[in-house]
This record gives sequence, C-alpha cells and structure tokens, in this order.
Amino acid sequence: MPLDPYLAERLHLLAGLTFPDLADPDARSRFGAFMRDPAEWKQPDVAVEDREIPGPHGPVPVRTYTPAHPATRAVLWAHGGGFAGGDLDMPEAHVVAAELAARAGALVVSVDYRLATGGVRHPVPPDDVHAAWRWLRTEQAADAELVALGGASGGAALALSAALRDRDESLRPADLLLLAYPFAHFPVPALDSETVAEMAGLPPVMRFTTADIEFMVENYVGRLTDLPREALPGAAPLHGLPPVRVLVSEYDDLRPSAELLARQLTASDVAVTTYLAAGMPHGHLNRTPALAEVDRSLDFFADALRRDREERPAACQGAAGRPCAGPVSNRA
Repeated sequence: MPLDPYLAERLHLLAGLTFPDLADPDARSRFGAFMRDPAEWKQPDVAVEDREIPGPHGPVPVRTYTPAHPATRAVLWAHGGGFAGGDLDMPEAHVVAAELAARAGALVVSVDYRLATGGVRHPVPPDDVHAAWRWLRTEQAADAELVALGGASGGAALALSAALRDRDESLRPADLLLLAYPFAHFPVPALDSETVAEMAGLPPVMRFTTADIEFMVENYVGRLTDLPREALPGAAPLHGLPPVRVLVSEYDDLRPSAELLARQLTASDVAVTTYLAAGMPHGHLNRTPALAEVDRSLDFFADALRRDREERPAACQGAAGRPCAGPVSNRA
C-alpha cells in the first residue's frame, strides 16, 4: 500500500530535513505542521494522575490512567525515543495510555524511565521499567484478571527485557506483551528490495540510516560490540514468554527487527499475532486516532486486553483485509 494519503500530501513540509536540522526553529515548525493530524484529539473519560514509585536508581515517575468503570485489566506502557528521547506527554505515551485505558477498561501506567542522556546508560532504563512493572504487578494489579506489559520502539525492547527478567528470576510473569514496531536487534536486518524502493522517496527525517542506528545503540549501551542480550533482547532466548502482539509499521527502516522478532518468538513456541499498519512510518503511534490506521493499531492492542485470559482464536488482518506481516499464531 502507498504511504498514507494524508501523510503523503504533507511530505513537502519535510523536504530535505534531517534529524540535526530540527535544532532550527523553522525546521521544527515545519516538522510540527507535518505532525498535525486532521482532527484534534480529545482525551477519553479516564482519570490521570502523576506519581513516583521507588526504583534502584531513585524514584521513577509514572502516570496512571484509570477508566471510569472498575478495571479488571492493567498495563505497563513504555514510550519509545531511541532510549534517549521521549516523555510522558508525547502522544506515544499519553494518547496511547489514555486510549488503551478507555478502549479496554484497563488501568494503564505509563513509565517515565531515565533516558540515555548525561551519562545514563544500560542497564538504567530497563531497571526503571522493571521496577515500575513489578510495582504495578504486585501492588496495583495483584488481583487483576490480566496484566500486560508493552511499549513502542525502544520502549518495546525495554518491555521485552522486563518480561525476560521475570522469566529468568521465576517471578510472576506478564499475561500478555504488546510490542509496537520493536527495536530489538543490532545490527538491524536489511529491508527487502521492494520496501527499499517504496521508501526511497521519503525525506531523511523519516528514515533511520546505519549511522543513526549505530548512534542509538552506542549512546544507550556505550559500545557497538559484545552487547548485553538484555539491551537489544532479540538476541536473548525467547522461550517461556506469554502471548505477544507485534505491531509493524509498513514504511519503517526498523521493520525487519519487528518481523524477525515475530519469527523468533514463533520458533520459540511463543504465541504471536502480528498486525501490519499499512502505509504508516515508524512511530505512527505518535499520532492520534484521527488517522484510521492509528485507530486500528490501538484497537489491535485493546482487543488483546479485552480478551479473557483463556486463549481464543484470533483473526489477524491488516488494513483493507491485507494479511498481517510476519508469522501469525491462531492464538492471542
């Protein structure tokens, strides 16, 4: 499918822009105009509260989203940002958490883990996420019917790392993992030639070059070799995990990581359901449900949360009936 029409008609705003250009006010203004959606998002009826929970490196800020009716499910959510960016106010944190709380009737906790800046490196971000996860699992949602762990991009890697810690430490695990366009491998596998051709016309600020990916990894871990398996957990043994939903962005240089992770999970006897967000670039959850594919992506996760803990057959279709990318389980 071509790039989403709404995004395609606004690509001229990004012509020639690179990530370093965003330091310039005019470039930031153009980027902000590109990120403006066709309709204003209105927060659903959920109660929002900021608080701090204890962590091994000091207090960890979290933001809770409580639905209007008593919640029988709970989610810990970790935003993306290449391990070095993002906060609780970005749409990938705030909009996603509020929408999942409302759509699934779930208590959602968004975690403001320490970023890999100012000398902070691995394992600090995963330590913060795991601390927030154990707090939710044991103190806030101990009696919930289903407790899920999820995140986007680098946040998906952190969520997966927390699940692997629970498995290795024989702690009570998550019931479900929700991973949006995960950045789980280094090196990232190559895109197929068809997708390379389709993405050739995208502006640089919508792409991840080899240098960009190496910078994110070295900034996060401090090196490019002998990486801890937990840092980019696609390198870790993946057996013994709960069912996983993997959201894949179609026009994404990191897409091969999401697709490889889905294949690895399947090979590890983990139940996997994937969804291809057709026409969407990496980070499309940083937009709002005003875009139909963002709406469908949120429903892909909310549907998993609404399901009973008993495994049921799950259909897996992309936009307009397109099959999902990657291996598909018949279980969610």
